[in-house]
Formats: sequence, structure tokens, C-alpha cells
Amino acid sequence: MEENMVMNILKVNGVDLAYDSFGNENDEAIILIAGLGTQMIRWTVPFCRILAERGFRVIRFDNRDVGCSTHFSQYRALDFDALATALMSGQRPDIPYTLDDMGGDAIGLLDALSIDQAHFVGRSMGGMIAQIAASEYPERVLSLTSIMSSSGNPTLPQASPDVMAMMTKPAPNPFEDEAGFLAHSLSFAKRIAGTGYPFEEDAYRALILEEVQRAYDPGSVGRQIAAIAVSGDRRPRLATIKVPALVIHGMDDPLFVPACGEDTASAIPGAELMLIDGMGHDLPHQLYKVIADGIERTARRN
Repeated sequence: MEENMVMNILKVNGVDLAYDSFGNENDEAIILIAGLGTQMIRWTVPFCRILAERGFRVIRFDNRDVGCSTHFSQYRALDFDALATALMSGQRPDIPYTLDDMGGDAIGLLDALSIDQAHFVGRSMGGMIAQIAASEYPERVLSLTSIMSSSGNPTLPQASPDVMAMMTKPAPNPFEDEAGFLAHSLSFAKRIAGTGYPFEEDAYRALILEEVQRAYDPGSVGRQIAAIAVSGDRRPRLATIKVPALVIHGMDDPLFVPACGEDTASAIPGAELMLIDGMGHDLPHQLYKVIADGIERTARRN
């Protein structure tokens, strides 16, 4: 199997996007889109290889503002109160980019790689970006798999207050207090993980440190939260999606509760809903094959 593990940088929509690729370049492409504030390495090498071994070219990339892609650090720190006030009054907040821009990045990456069409797979915020791509660029998206994400329906149940507090609480600077940073990050990761699979602290610690080494930008999470906030209710867009679609959601997810996955699936015509017992807001390696089975099954429906 041909495999390219070298990270590359391409200029897309005026920003640099870091990506790498697995599998044969002549196979149908799957593009993996990461979640809020996280980097492409959250799509682990073993998971990417499982998909590549099934006959796909697998592309993972750093969204704008994370990892080795272009950051928007020149923008001031997000004022959550001002953002909420603007949204409630119907005003357009002054933010550096939107989820539509991020969906355009994924399409632009395909353009730069001379790929006409791909299967879109996104997790959490990445699921939202994949949903937007499938609705706005129907000629480019072969299938959609939205994992642990939501529809933007404002009536859906919100995350547990303690989860929101942990997510928005500033973490210690890892270069000044690595132990404190790790404790903060691991406690949040453990809180949103499911109960059905052991929390593998050593693996998470290594992943968190690798992300810090690739890029550390504490402001990027706020900027991406703002992009999510202005995305609004995506159900009218979801109703226009015609490609095969799969919605995967963990029954233990405390960040986007299962109703969020159910609502997403009900909004997409003909979508399949896969609810997984014991899965939280993460992808334990024990579920790699199950998730890959769903992605492949959805891709083959095309």
C-alpha cells in the first residue's frame, strides 16, 4: 500500500493548511475534519490506516487556527458576553472567520490536490463543517459522516454546566506549568469520555503534549466557538443534502447529548443514525473498526 506520512502545507483560500495523506492517491478520497481547537492528529494514524486499507485515500488536515495551519492570533481574545449580546440582538459579531469559511477550506484543499470529489467525515465541530460542505458543495461531496456533532437547533438540550465550565476555563500555560496544563486537559478529556471504554490516560497525555509541541494558541478555541455560534440553525441546510449520510453519536456524550445526533439525522433526508452505547465525546480505539465500518458502508452507498 502506497502511503505518504509526510506533513505538507498548501495555500488554500489565503491561509496555509497543513495536511497529510494515507493510502493510494488513485483511490476515492476521504477527508477527515477535526473538532473544536483540536488538531488533525486526533484522527490517529491507526484509524487512518484502517480506512486506507479498505481502499480509500485518507486525508487529514489542521483546520485554520490550529496546529500547523495559519493562526489568527492577531485578533483580540473573544469576549463571550459581547458575542452573546450581539447574537441575541440580531447583529453580526466581528469575528475573523465562520464555519462556512472552514468548509470552503476543505473544498479548497481538494482543489489544491486536484481531487474532484471526496467522502466527508467530521467529528464535533468538524461534523458541522462537513454538514455545511455537503449542503453548499453537493457536486464535491460523495457522502457525509457526521460524528458526535449537532444540527445547531437552538431548542436542543445544552451540555452539562460543569462540562461547559471546564471547556471555557483557561488552562495553565504548558510552557510555564506543564503539570498543571496536563491535569487541566486530562480532567476535561476524562469528563467527556464515555463509560463503556477505559480512559487511557497515558495515550491522552502523549496526544496532548504532541499537540502542544505542534502549536500552542489558547485563543484559537474562542475564535472557533464564535464561528460555531454564528453558524446558527443548520437544519434548513441539512434538509437539502442528497448524498448518503451517516450520523454517529455516543449515548454517553455529555457535550453534545444524544438528542443532538438524533436531531441531525432526522434533518438529513435518508440519513442513517448509529447510536453507540458507552461512547462519549471521543473515539476510543476499541471503536475504530465499528466507526470505519460505518464510514465505508456509507461511502459504498453512493
